[in-house]
Amino acid sequence: MLYHLLYPFHTQLSVLNVTRYITFRTAAATLSALAISLAFGPLLIRKLREFQIGQVVRADGPQTHRPKAGTPTMGGLLILTAALVPTLLWADLTNVYVWIAVLTTAGYGAIGFADDYLKIVRKSHHGLLPRYKMGFQILIGIAVGVTLLVLQHEGLYNTRLMFPFFKRLIPDLGYGYLVFAVFVLVAESNAVNLTDGLDGLAISVFAIAASAYTALAYVTGHRVFAEYLQIVRFPQAAELTVFCGSLVGASLGFLWYNSYPAEIFMGDVGSLALGAALGIVAILIKQELLLLIVGGVFVLEALSVVLQVGYFKATGGQRIFRMAPLHHHFELSGWSEPKVITRFVIVGIIFALFSLATLKLR
Repeated sequence: MLYHLLYPFHTQLSVLNVTRYITFRTAAATLSALAISLAFGPLLIRKLREFQIGQVVRADGPQTHRPKAGTPTMGGLLILTAALVPTLLWADLTNVYVWIAVLTTAGYGAIGFADDYLKIVRKSHHGLLPRYKMGFQILIGIAVGVTLLVLQHEGLYNTRLMFPFFKRLIPDLGYGYLVFAVFVLVAESNAVNLTDGLDGLAISVFAIAASAYTALAYVTGHRVFAEYLQIVRFPQAAELTVFCGSLVGASLGFLWYNSYPAEIFMGDVGSLALGAALGIVAILIKQELLLLIVGGVFVLEALSVVLQVGYFKATGGQRIFRMAPLHHHFELSGWSEPKVITRFVIVGIIFALFSLATLKLR
């Protein structure tokens, strides 16, 4: 919005010419998101306490989490506001990719909001029934997949996959891309959701992953960088750099209040939305498979749950981990919560750096 209001006057006021640069608008969006998070965080925490919207702790969770019961939750509302408002202010709103990213993120956030609301009303850790929760996620994924197929028909997208480490392995999935897009969105949103179990863990790792995708979105839309790195170039996808920058700023601002010991939790309204945001950016800039590396911590967390459940059923009650997701296993192994968080963040940074290195390891 500000971009459309300010840029037309660049001929009268030359300083406004900077608004046409994605780098400037990304920085502005990041700082705007950070400012919104920091400014409205205390207000939201106070209001959530007034309405007694507190965290319900699972009975079968670690005993050290008992004191966290009642901590204000649904802080994802702050993250969404801080991320989406700056995007709408600084991004080019004629860009269809921006709207796909914004609406997908908001849609998954709405599913998370309904889940959180039911948990609070019922005073239980059970919210939406799993089949409804998963069903709504799949429906939004299908809508995204159909939209992408329409864009491909108009020459604005392609359904090819780029494999890390391989220059010429770029298969075209055709209509099968719809199923693939649904899987990416549902898997990533739930992976972030599973990681959200310790103070500041999910949001810290997400901020790292979002930073990596900020760089990836920029080079994807940059002619020189895209040609040099031999990646698929989408000029319109460059505008998603602004969206990613907003996500980074919103994450850092929320972490200010979510760091150990947390004053507020993001809830499913935050975790599902953030996972979907990563997934949709990966899809739109054609770096879907690189998400396995960029979000390596999320993948490990989700994989630990899959392995635990599968092994438990196959062996009639035996376990691989003390508790899943993986961060709980290390907690029960004697690591303090801050130590688990710090070490997972270090691993997240390593994954992000390695993912950027793969652009030349091909």
